[in-house]
Amino acid sequence: MQKVTNFFQETQQELKKVTWPTWNEVWQATLVVIVVTFFASAFIAACDFCISTILRMLIN
Repeated sequence: MQKVTNFFQETQQELKKVTWPTWNEVWQATLVVIVVTFFASAFIAACDFCISTILRMLIN
């Protein structure tokens, strides 16, 4: 039981050392992730469309 208590005390001490991001930083990072995800999915969709069109023309 002492090991578990010691673990949580050390964890709490380490979490006090963390520099947490501000709300603005979190919001900006979230927007970057959303925008990059949108463009990556659009690129993959465009590649899929082009490849499927080319394969359809080759098969027919």
